[in-house]
Amino acid sequence: MIPELHPQFVVDQQGMPQSVLLPLAEYESLMEILEDFEDIADAQRAVDEPTIPWETVKTEMGL
Repeated sequence: MIPELHPQFVVDQQGMPQSVLLPLAEYESLMEILEDFEDIADAQRAVDEPTIPWETVKTEMGL
């Protein structure tokens, strides 16, 4: 779940947004969500990779 955000915008002399400030807890929450999405993407890539049967691995390792 995406947290409610309370951003503060830093603007230049012309009033154009240059940066965003977030409370630390909101930033950390967003970083956790990003890490979760990265984990999901890594897991999906792993599922899509071909697998090697355990018996083949054992044979190749001389077990």
